[in-house]
Amino acid sequence: MHRLIVKHLILLLTIGLVVFSSCTPTQQAVRVETSSLFNVDTVKAGEFDTGKMWTFDFPPTDYLRRTYGLNPTKEWFEKARLSALRLPNCSASFVSEDGLVMTNHHCALGALDLANREGENLHETGFYAATLGEERKIPRLYVDQLVLMEDVTAEVVRAFDSGKNDEERIANRTKAIADIENRYKEKTGLTCSVVNFYNGGKFSVYGYKRYSDVRLVFAPENKLGYFGGDPDNFTYPRYALDVSFFRVYDAEGNPLKSANYFKWSTGGAHEDEVVFVIGNPGRTNRLFTYSQLEFNRDVAYPYLLNALNEQVDILSNYIEKNPDKKMQYQTRLFGITNSQKLYKGRVEGLHDAILMAKKRDFEKKFKSAVLANPTLAATYATTWSELEAIQAAKSKVFGPQNAYAMRGLGRSAVFTLAGDIVDVARTMKMPEAERPQRFQGAMLDSAKARLGRTSFDLKLETEMLIGQLRYMKSVLGDNNADFNKLTGGRAPEAAAEMFLGSTMLTDASRLQELLAKPADEILKSTDPFMVFVVNTETRAKEARDKYVELQGKEQAHVQRLGKAVFDIYGTSIPPDATFTLRLADGVVKNYKYNGTTAPSFTTFYGLYDRYYSFKGVHPWGLPDRWVNAPPSFDKSTRFNFVSTNDIIGGNSGSPVLNKNLEIVGIAFDGNIESLPNDFIHTDEKNRCVSVHSAGIMEALEDIYKAERIVNELRTGKRTP
Repeated sequence: MHRLIVKHLILLLTIGLVVFSSCTPTQQAVRVETSSLFNVDTVKAGEFDTGKMWTFDFPPTDYLRRTYGLNPTKEWFEKARLSALRLPNCSASFVSEDGLVMTNHHCALGALDLANREGENLHETGFYAATLGEERKIPRLYVDQLVLMEDVTAEVVRAFDSGKNDEERIANRTKAIADIENRYKEKTGLTCSVVNFYNGGKFSVYGYKRYSDVRLVFAPENKLGYFGGDPDNFTYPRYALDVSFFRVYDAEGNPLKSANYFKWSTGGAHEDEVVFVIGNPGRTNRLFTYSQLEFNRDVAYPYLLNALNEQVDILSNYIEKNPDKKMQYQTRLFGITNSQKLYKGRVEGLHDAILMAKKRDFEKKFKSAVLANPTLAATYATTWSELEAIQAAKSKVFGPQNAYAMRGLGRSAVFTLAGDIVDVARTMKMPEAERPQRFQGAMLDSAKARLGRTSFDLKLETEMLIGQLRYMKSVLGDNNADFNKLTGGRAPEAAAEMFLGSTMLTDASRLQELLAKPADEILKSTDPFMVFVVNTETRAKEARDKYVELQGKEQAHVQRLGKAVFDIYGTSIPPDATFTLRLADGVVKNYKYNGTTAPSFTTFYGLYDRYYSFKGVHPWGLPDRWVNAPPSFDKSTRFNFVSTNDIIGGNSGSPVLNKNLEIVGIAFDGNIESLPNDFIHTDEKNRCVSVHSAGIMEALEDIYKAERIVNELRTGKRTP
């Protein structure tokens, strides 16, 4: 599913990862066989390999006119922009003048956790507020509406160019961006951020109106929202009611009056119809150099995939053995399994000889255009080789700095706590004025109190710790003194059991006693976790600092190359995704797969066929009200559909619209062929998967009897 990848996964990629394994023998065989069928030198880059995620800063008016004969006006683009919304990890949109918001069910999973009351399990039962008063406010949830866009390229580039070296250039750029954001925030009262387009070729400041009173209106059961579970995830044909509704309230506690919203289409999407996805794609790497893609292929992504595989195994086995813990961990497992399948597809895409040949051809043509221009050549000629050298240097430090990291995916919560305690103790020794802001004044005591309340699920923690120790051993080797001192020569399984049996960090009273001590005594703790973190601080910092230094150099080179991209191509190609608002055009269209043809649309008949074919076994089970659907329920109604729109993680919840900006569906996934979309876009088989607007209405009206929502969608206004 195309929700934005969870924050700790992004953090882990940013910090850096390490290779666990290369491709399997099967993958090797496939690549050898494929490459023997063609000459890679004859493969050419496609016109839209860099995608169709158009920005609202540079609306593609000429392209839309040439391609579809459409002439969208300035008002058309403005309505599209102001009707679209952004959630913390997903996209959404206003669908009535009374603040009704539509997004995906899988984007609402966290909200369901927060909305649960004593004795409820909204994941199992779903939720429908039959009256306005029953709508439930979700703590800390907000939606953002993009209301301001201004070009600030000159100011940012001027600051960048004023630096004497790469480190200074990046620091100057960072300061300039912070200054711009603060200045615009003070001037407008909006939530402001500077957006980097074309890897630094252009910069814009975006101002968002933030709505913080968001209430749950409707969500189906997990069995419908995630029908087919992980086996059906990133596949098609598909049968999921992946939709939920919220409502935004104003400062006075009334439903927000929104002048801009998307009306509901009466017929929904049709075969070969031009449709638009308007949402916030999270991140793509389509303008990466070939060497940067190789680094992801050979270093970053294989490690991440291995870490995800291990986490899925640990959590799945734990929930199976402890079914009473399912409600506590199912949302976490969902996010990890989603990412697991995603990165498996990305790794396979990076090993696809044809796709990589297309990337090499794009780089060859781009480089030739740069070298043909004496001015550009003088500035950028060596950039590619310099970036290649940086990737090689990153690969060497990648493993050690990650092995010493105490936070992130696959890390033991006890090790993470030990790292946090050491950070607090070091801060206690600093003068108040030099402490990080989060530890100044009373916030230091608050941080210590929060750490003192840390609790652990020791059964799960044992498995997590075993996994981390195995990984550390694979990177640090058998001769690392710190690791050998930590484990005492024991295997990870035996060492983990011993540590958790002897540590004071899992004992609340002893933990609080430790935190109450002076900083020096905390740092001299004999707890095995604390000892390892303290003893490896210097090496961890050296490795981390080296990696950060290399990243800084890489960013500087990437920004310079980004300017070259913009100088040569301008806005004829869209920039990489940045989790900001984009418009992606496409057509409702079937495709060839599995020796046959995948239909443009599925119907509810397919849902029941899947249910009966698997005899209702999880994850193809259905709730009773679906098994015993009323006679009025029309199973021939279109349910899901596919189109050629360009989407990626973050697009989840994006409205799918016709040329009149009417809702014809809601995007929730891509098919398995779309997973290499991270670095290259193709539309031969790559498809966006959406819930059809007719299917949503049929389910709301006949299964859920949600007349209040149905009427509001049809009329565009709430019935008093």
